[in-house]
Amino acid sequence: MRYISIFFQYVAQYMKTRLTYRVDMVIEIMSDLLFQAVNLVFILVVFSHTQFLSGWTRDEIIFIYGFFLVPYAIFGAFFNIWDFNERYIVKGELDRILTRPIHSLFQIILERMELESLFGVITGVAIMFYAGGRLDLTVSWYDPFIFVMMVLGGAAVYAGIFILLACISFWSDSRTSIMPMMYNIGNYGRYPVDIYNNVIRFVLTWILPFAFVGVYPSAYFLGREEWYNYAFLTPFVGIACLSISVVVWNIGVTKYRGAGN
Repeated sequence: MRYISIFFQYVAQYMKTRLTYRVDMVIEIMSDLLFQAVNLVFILVVFSHTQFLSGWTRDEIIFIYGFFLVPYAIFGAFFNIWDFNERYIVKGELDRILTRPIHSLFQIILERMELESLFGVITGVAIMFYAGGRLDLTVSWYDPFIFVMMVLGGAAVYAGIFILLACISFWSDSRTSIMPMMYNIGNYGRYPVDIYNNVIRFVLTWILPFAFVGVYPSAYFLGREEWYNYAFLTPFVGIACLSISVVVWNIGVTKYRGAGN
């Protein structure tokens, strides 16, 4: 209950700060929506030259992209730690974090919140409804619960991977460019894995499991029964990724040497 209370206090302070500069917040939201629209246009351009992509139709690819946006938006809102190395290690702000009687990772997550990213959830759901309507998909009474479970699992996969990347800084405080590269690799998860070769498919499933953010959970709602086993693994893969990352984080904090010279 203490952590829940602190979370809502952080959210309240964040909203006060963001609403002070309303135009800036609106511009950020619009830029995110524009970026998502560009990605959608790219899919439409690809399918203007072909009817199928490795057996997947245009509307199925659009549905997968819409689903991908939902866990990605949650990740972007609460796990915005791409600059952890430079801000908290190189500049020494982790010293301030470690003086407080709250878990360090929890504090950093709250400090780096970008709640406007949650608008991506609305965009993703809207795209899913559009594509689902064209595909004549049916929805059972339990599907919303499965959807929430899949979304949280996908967001946990993303969070776990990027927390692990941030943990590298505890052992090597030199600046690294691996975060942007990993963001680009993560985008592969919004396309069907069977369009890639076997090596990339294996990496996206078991090494960097970004496929569990988009295509695998989407396969359940698209009725792709050959992918059901992977789809229902999504929450477990998410829990595993996040749990491993927290364990590594706790070990890494003990290796932190401080910002002194």
